[in-house]
Order: sequence, then C-alpha cells, then structure tokens
Amino acid sequence: MTKEILPETTQSAVKVIKLDNGDDIVCAFPKAQLDDKTGLIRLVKPLLIKYVPQLTPQGFKDYVALIKWAAYTNDEIITIPIKKIMTITNASSEMEKSFNHMSKDYQKLEAPRKDNDYKRTMFTKEDNDRVNEIFDDFNDDDEGGTLH
Repeated sequence: MTKEILPETTQSAVKVIKLDNGDDIVCAFPKAQLDDKTGLIRLVKPLLIKYVPQLTPQGFKDYVALIKWAAYTNDEIITIPIKKIMTITNASSEMEKSFNHMSKDYQKLEAPRKDNDYKRTMFTKEDNDRVNEIFDDFNDDDEGGTLH
C-alpha cells in the first residue's frame, strides 16, 4: 500500500467545511479532484474543529482544538460525498496557521483514546442519602429568592 503525499503546490488554500451532521472540518482540497459525476470530493488532511468551553476570569470562552477527523487511517486524502457538505468557507489566517502547523505531523497525530481504566461504581445508599441531604440543604437556603 502506497501513501499518497501531496506537495504543497498541488492543494488549494485552507478551507473550513460544515458537514450536514454539524461537524466543522478544516482541510485543503487537492487540485486534482474526482469527476463531477461521482458525487464525491477529496479532502487533504482533514482535521475536526472541536470547540471546548473554557472558564476564564471574563466568563466562558471556547478553546478550539484540532483533532484528526479520520482517526483510524493513515490516509492523508479522504473522499466524502459532496451532498454531506453544507458550506465551504475560507479559513481565517489564524485557522490556516493552526492547520498548517498540525498537518505537518499529520501521520503522528494520535487517534482519540478511550480510557478503559475508568470503573463505574454506584453510590451506596448512605452516600446517596448524603448527596440528597446536601441538595435539600441547598434548596432550603434558596427559598424566598432566586439564585443568579
């Protein structure tokens, strides 16, 4: 199996794609696309834009993380149906810089890991009663006013 690596000169400017499932993807397009009749489009090194809320002294702010969209493959060019795309826009200069930085080490990006070491446990009846008491105390303090 050969890896398809594109030189920078054979791809378009960096774009942000909104898919019909709500995903935002940052990627480039290869200059050589598939025939229009296929209904498919090729994406170069697609990265999922993940919005992570972050609490700052000024309030909530979104932190933007880029993660490998097609995480379980080494392919750098991914083909998707054109009908799945809602919009295509030019990436901002900041997003383009982030994409270029992340895409340099695209093959080294790890797939999201699922932490299988986490063990779920149920509260004991005593623990559950204590939690309910805390909430009851909180509700008692709140009577007669609203919490902002």
